[in-house]
Amino acid sequence: MKLRVLESGDAAAFSTLRLAALRECPTAFSSSYEEECDIPLARRAERMAPGRDHAIFGAFDGQDLVGTVGLHRESSRKLAHKALIWGMYVAPSYRQRGIGRLLMEHALTHAASMPGLRQVTLGVNTQNAAAIALYQSLGFETFGLERGFLLVDGVLHDELHMVRAIVRQAR
Repeated sequence: MKLRVLESGDAAAFSTLRLAALRECPTAFSSSYEEECDIPLARRAERMAPGRDHAIFGAFDGQDLVGTVGLHRESSRKLAHKALIWGMYVAPSYRQRGIGRLLMEHALTHAASMPGLRQVTLGVNTQNAAAIALYQSLGFETFGLERGFLLVDGVLHDELHMVRAIVRQAR
């Protein structure tokens, strides 16, 4: 398994996996398949170009993109000490192999290299026990519960808000 930062040239593979994620797990993402299916590839490529304050990490099995996670630093001066983990997804046939953990560790290592960053936050559906267990094992703690965070097909879904302090390696 190879992990790396995705670049604009990965837009087609990312789009395919992202749309599959939105279809398979509509209650895991605040975006929907319908909102993203018509995003032009050029626009997606532009959005996903890595920058100083954001990146999308991918897990590859050979040439196949099988998992992703995004990291985005807040842009406001008073919030720039925080970054958000978003879009965590591993294709169903690759689950239970530790790929999600590898992606999260990769994102957290990257976050620790960002000057001034002090914490990383994420949100997770309260019904996603596997994801919650993974995040807790990586040091994330719950700091809030938002009832009715998502409305999917007429059903409300609650979300846990989690945070993890950035641990910097001693030099």
